This record gives sequence, structure tokens and C-alpha cells, in this order.
Amino acid sequence: MDLNSDLGESFGAWSLGDDAAMLEVVSSANVACGFHAGDATTARGVCRLAAARAVAVGAHVGYRDLAGFGRRFVDVDPGTLADEVLYQIGALQAIARAEGTRVSYVKPHGALYNAIVHHEAQARAVVAGVVAPGDELAVLGLPGSAFLRVAAERGLRTVAEGFADRAYLPDGTLVPRSQPGAVLHDAAAIAARAVRMAEGEVVAIDGSTIPLDVASLCVHGDTPGAVAIARRVRAALDAASVAVVPFAGVGAPGSGP
Repeated sequence: MDLNSDLGESFGAWSLGDDAAMLEVVSSANVACGFHAGDATTARGVCRLAAARAVAVGAHVGYRDLAGFGRRFVDVDPGTLADEVLYQIGALQAIARAEGTRVSYVKPHGALYNAIVHHEAQARAVVAGVVAPGDELAVLGLPGSAFLRVAAERGLRTVAEGFADRAYLPDGTLVPRSQPGAVLHDAAAIAARAVRMAEGEVVAIDGSTIPLDVASLCVHGDTPGAVAIARRVRAALDAASVAVVPFAGVGAPGSGP
């Protein structure tokens, strides 16, 4: 099982999360590309640490929405969205290569991630942006989403993701952050939930149990106590004999799939 986190979300003098500590725990880092959060210096620092710790680097692409942290839907033209996804990947790929590693996958952020569960036009736009560089990048997304379906149709490697610290609706989608209980904070409960997800199921917000076939689990880096939660999750997975390994390649360009 892969364990990922959204990192590199500090911006200028504004600091968010503890990237260095999270990189001691996770196997994959979703690095902000400057559209919803992050800046060039922050991204380069995360890539440098990720390379040193054999953590896979992914481009965490989002809407152009710094003010809203990428958590507001943007009705952007699909052609523009494809270009902006390409732009974000290209910028992070150059930074990663400068630090001796590479971008090996793409994970959309926030409102974009949730929109392309069902928004066909935007799902196709994001996939077009991922395909454009010709780097054969994997994509990380919600099981059953239009995004993963379209990506598979285009020949991309698709990886289904679960969220240890988010509540689920009975249909397998995430409870919107605007609703109470959408984000979980109890480290012990989140850790137990992660192990259950690794075993193939999750309890939805209404108490029902739903199947969940995922290859990567996310623990958010911007929530209070994020590092302690991530460490608890990692310890629980280790105790359950669930090996934590990156799903995508780690290392310099051309070093593997």
C-alpha cells in the first residue's frame, strides 16, 4: 500500500504543514505546483527532501485559485484547463529533475479532484494535460471516477486512492468539506480506518460498510496534528503487516517505470 500526502503548500512568507516531518512517514508526495498553493522555492525544497528519502514525487495540479486554496469549483474552458495542467506538470518536472528526481504521477487537488469524479469535460481536459508531455505519468484518483476511466481509455496507468482522514458518502464519494464531519481528526480512529481500507472496505458516514479497492491512502498535510496522525497511520499499517511502498517510480529521469 502506498501512503501519500499533499505537500509543498506553503507560499512565500505563509507556512503550511511540516513537509520535512511528513516526508519521513509517507512513500509519495503530492507537490503543489503553484496554482492552488506553493511556490518554486517550496516545491524545490520538497523535491530535494523527497529525493533524499526515496519518496515518489507527484504533481498536485489544481485550479488557478490561490485565494480559495483550490477548493472552489472553477468553470474553466476545457482547453485552458488542459494547458494549465500541462503547465503545472512541466514546471514541477523541471524542478524535480534539478534535484535528481522526477515527477512520476499526477494527482488533481481539491475542487478539481472532486469535480472530475463526474464532470466529463474537465476529466478529459485533465487527462489531455497529463498526456501532453509524453512522460507516461500515472494518475491518482477516486475509484469509479470519470477521471480514472478516461485516463485508462488513453492508456495511462490509473491508481485508485482512499482517504484515511475524510468521511465517505454511501456512494463512495467524499463528504463535501462544507458539511459537518467531513474531515476526521482522531488519530487512533484514522489509523484503524486506514488498516480497514487496506483490507478493502470503509464505513460511510451513515454507518454502512462499502467496498473500497485502493492502492494508495492519503493523509492530508494541512490538518491540525497532521504529522502525528500520519505517524499513527504508518505505525498501524506496519503493525498489520501492510508494507508501505510507493506505487510509482522513484529516482532520476529514466530510472524506472
